[in-house]
Formats: sequence, C-alpha cells, structure tokens
Amino acid sequence: MNEIVGNFIECEGRYAIVAGRFNHFITDKLIEGALDVFSRHGISDSDIDLVWVPGAFEIPFAVGKLIRSGKYDSVITLGAVIRGATPHFDYVAGECASGIARLNVESDIPIVFGVLTTDTIEQAIERAGSKAGNKGADAAMTALEMVSIARQIGD
Repeated sequence: MNEIVGNFIECEGRYAIVAGRFNHFITDKLIEGALDVFSRHGISDSDIDLVWVPGAFEIPFAVGKLIRSGKYDSVITLGAVIRGATPHFDYVAGECASGIARLNVESDIPIVFGVLTTDTIEQAIERAGSKAGNKGADAAMTALEMVSIARQIGD
C-alpha cells in the first residue's frame, strides 16, 4: 500500500487569502493567524496576496478569478458571518459555503474554507484567537498540508 500524507516541507509556493471586510474586527484576527502560520513555515510575505471583498457572499467570485489566474498554489477564504434576527445569515453563509465548495471541486488547487459562521459575536471572537484557537491559523495549516498532498499526487 502506498500512503500519501501531507507534510509541511513541500509546501513552498504562492498563496492567496480572500477576506470578507464585513465583520473586519474578526477577519483581521483570522488574517493575523494565517500570516503567522505562513511566516513560521517559511512562506515569505511576497508570496502571499491578500484580496479584500465586501463580504462573505463575494468571496467565491474573487476565488474564481484567482484560480483562473494560474498564479497560486492554494487560496484561503476568511471571513465572519454572524447570525442576526433575519434569515439573511442563512442565505449568505449557505451561498458562500456552496460557492467555495463548488470551486474547490472544479479547481486544480486547494481552496480552504475559513469563513466563520457563528450564532453570536462571542463565538466568532472565540474562534478568532481566544478560547477556540484561531481558525485563520488552522486554514493556513490546511493550505500548506493540501499543497504538499497535491504535489505528491501530481497531475
């Protein structure tokens, strides 16, 4: 049996982060976590592009453009959709997730879903660097590992 396991050695390359500006006080912390992971694994700032979009709903559009550019080894999506008193949350969170999932299947590079979908602001804060860790850092770790796996599998 041959086993393919991701590592953090064969993960150099170009990365993009697509970040939703809405709830930026959360997204900013997610970005900090992702950039810290990249730095710790030898990915230089010049190999990372950060693309800001208005909100989570617009993230799939930007990801699609980045994929088609052929410049990146992986794209990370970061943002925060926090439930309110209307069904708006369900539409935005659902369409963002399904758009990213569709692009991930169609793409030759890994797309990492790091968009928080929480019921409360407190839950978002917990996932952006306090009690529940930093989901931006987790997304960067996933991107590094998936780039390694993609390279091992090849074309």
